[in-house]
This record gives sequence, C-alpha cells and structure tokens, in this order.
Amino acid sequence: MKILIAEDDVLSRTFLLEFLQDYGSCDTADNGMETIDKYLEAFKSGEPYDLMCLDIMMPKVDGLMVLKLIRELESRQKVEAARQVKIIMMTAIADMEYVDQAFEQGCDAYASKPIEIDQVKEVLQDLGLVS
Repeated sequence: MKILIAEDDVLSRTFLLEFLQDYGSCDTADNGMETIDKYLEAFKSGEPYDLMCLDIMMPKVDGLMVLKLIRELESRQKVEAARQVKIIMMTAIADMEYVDQAFEQGCDAYASKPIEIDQVKEVLQDLGLVS
C-alpha cells in the first residue's frame, strides 16, 4: 500500500508514520501545497496513493481544499470509485461543520485527534485496506 501522511504537526506526523509504515510505503507532507504536489506526482507517474491521512487545518492550502482538488482531478480523469485514493480526514477541531464538509467533498473516513492506533486500525479495516 502507498500512503501519504499530510500533517503539519510534527508529533502527529511522526506518530502516523511510525504506525503506518508497517502497512506500506509512506511519504509525508507538512502543508497543503506539498500534499497536492506529491499527490499529482504519484498520480502522473502511474503509482497513485492508496491512502491519504489528511489534516483539515494545514498551512498554505487547508485539507478541505486539498480534498476537493483531489476529488475533482479523479473525476476529470474518470478514476473508478474503487481506485480512488482513500482519504481519512484528521483534525483536533470538534466542529461537526468541518466533518460534514469533508464528507460532502468525498472523504472516506474521519478521525479525531489525538489519534488512537485502534481507531486508525478500525478505519483501515472498514475501508478494506487491511484485514
């Protein structure tokens, strides 16, 4: 599995990297622009990401905009739903409006911070990425 961890908080990014590298190859990004760049590079190379952990509140471009841009690209490129990157939105914000917006724009799951390993494992199982 190819994974992109888009998280500006060093501790959260390191935690996710240490946990998720057991499931596949991991790349990281610490802002929205870098996330978009890495996603596009992987997509154009024919080796797209299978999973993206995407923080909602990131510098330069927020996670909701990153999500929107990725789903628009997949739609324009006619990527089948089953082959689209699975996106887990992550945030410490308890505001359900952000969560609702993320689901409206096509995220696959939501995880609140602080991130708990069991919660992420359950989400990975629910998305069919691990057994």
